[in-house]
Amino acid sequence: MDLAYLLTPVITWTAVGPIKFLINSAKARRWAFNLVGNGGFPSNHSAVVSSMATLIALREGMGHPAFGVAVALCFIVIIDANSLRQHVGRQAAAINRLAQEGAGAQDGKQPGAHTWLRERMGHTVVEIIGGLCTGIAIGHLVHALFSR
Repeated sequence: MDLAYLLTPVITWTAVGPIKFLINSAKARRWAFNLVGNGGFPSNHSAVVSSMATLIALREGMGHPAFGVAVALCFIVIIDANSLRQHVGRQAAAINRLAQEGAGAQDGKQPGAHTWLRERMGHTVVEIIGGLCTGIAIGHLVHALFSR
């Protein structure tokens, strides 16, 4: 097995995490440890799948069946990141509001009794495009560094 195929997602994930952390910290004007995770610029998931698709295209060619599978996976991940996970975030916000209202209305219940759900889940189109661009760049970099 070619080691580049194993290292590409690891390198991409490892590179995008600190980029996202620094961007979130700059936006929040403080260290944004609580913002690490789902959501934010650039999209980790979009970067990982696009880096693999790029590496496969560069190594095997766009006519290779593995490239078709990688592109299909990219579409699935992007659609999930943009629509499904944003809906999950909206549901989390609604649940948090209901729990807050319910805790204030009931006697003997503390508002802190509810475990707050993370509301920022999905990605905007700009965050996804940022992830795609980052992934394509890292795919090219891995291809150049680990040429056969």
